[in-house]
Amino acid sequence: MALWRGLRCCRRAFAWLPVLLIALLLLWSYYGYVCELCLVTVSNPVEKVAYLVVFHILFVLFVWTYWKSVFTLPIQPGKKFHMSYADQERYENEERPEVQRQILAEIARKLPVYTRTGNGGIRFCDRCQLIKPDRCHHCSVCAMVNNCIGFSNYKFFLLFLAYSLLYCLYIAATVFKYFIKYWTGELTNGRSKFHILFLLFVAIMFFVSLMFLFGYHCWLVSRNRSTLEAFSAPVFQNGPDKNGFNLGFVKNLQQVFGEEKKLWLLPIASSQGDGHFFPMRTLSEARNPLLTNEEQWEEDGIDEEPQGSGEASSLAIERET
Repeated sequence: MALWRGLRCCRRAFAWLPVLLIALLLLWSYYGYVCELCLVTVSNPVEKVAYLVVFHILFVLFVWTYWKSVFTLPIQPGKKFHMSYADQERYENEERPEVQRQILAEIARKLPVYTRTGNGGIRFCDRCQLIKPDRCHHCSVCAMVNNCIGFSNYKFFLLFLAYSLLYCLYIAATVFKYFIKYWTGELTNGRSKFHILFLLFVAIMFFVSLMFLFGYHCWLVSRNRSTLEAFSAPVFQNGPDKNGFNLGFVKNLQQVFGEEKKLWLLPIASSQGDGHFFPMRTLSEARNPLLTNEEQWEEDGIDEEPQGSGEASSLAIERET
């Protein structure tokens, strides 16, 4: 037992290595750009101030969005999705699969669940003993942020990718002129030459790699899909439909960024919904025959499971990257 706990601690510590490396790289880029480029290399005071002002705006936005991506916890399914003790006993004591499916159907009667398993049954997590909300599954951690990317922090992750691209592009664009001057021998400061050379190289390298990742997620947002749904279409009552949650480009954007455009570029929570129910392209095509009184559900609302509770399920509502 002690060995297993030790291995788990080591695994958790190693999981933070990518975050630590990104933080160290960010700190070095700050030193290299502010000290070695702006304070030592750039001689024009107006150019120096302009470079520093724009750089610090991008730097703050980069750090802010990255922080929110790393430390925003996934949303846990609400209490209404958990089985009662009596239902759990009835389900576990039943050995016939068709009767188990019928029990799940009875429990899900008043829940806003529209997606199904591949064989048309109610999506159920045996590990957590709950009915899965639509688009809900167990987390897989994104190594870049050591966190699940889902409903609660998907907007922050997208903004992090966008601002990291702008950060790298800005550094590469402003450093390039001085890189040429060092290359041609017009400038000779050896220490600053090293930092400026690597600033340009690292900025271009990360810009190219992040550009493809950001472009892919922009495509996902435009179609209102998660990465899992991009590879495997969600299943509704009438079968799989890869465009089941596609509401059109503008509404798809609003699902992630919200309706208040002034908040779109800031890492402030503004996504539509609560992560338990998602509007569908044509509700009638994915209609849940068990949902006999949708208005009753809207009146009752959803009781959120406290995120800090020790009894919270590990099943989280997320968009996996």
